[in-house]
Amino acid sequence: MILKEPVKTEKAIGKIEFDNTITFKVEEKATKKQIKDEVEKVFKVKVKSVRTYLAPLGGKRAVIRIADSHKAEDISSKLKMA
Repeated sequence: MILKEPVKTEKAIGKIEFDNTITFKVEEKATKKQIKDEVEKVFKVKVKSVRTYLAPLGGKRAVIRIADSHKAEDISSKLKMA
């Protein structure tokens, strides 16, 4: 499993509502393509883009923008985030 867990910070929650993006902690060796494929398969949504970064406290995170035809809020409700 490439996706470890969703990030539940205030900033990440705000991005769900306003930018249609969701942030996940991911495996450090995962590529953007692998992350995109995993999100599309697991949540049955279309991914517009994936940006990754190394978190200051360690670990890799992916900011995943969902295509306009789907809502990141649907994913967050499936994960019981909000």
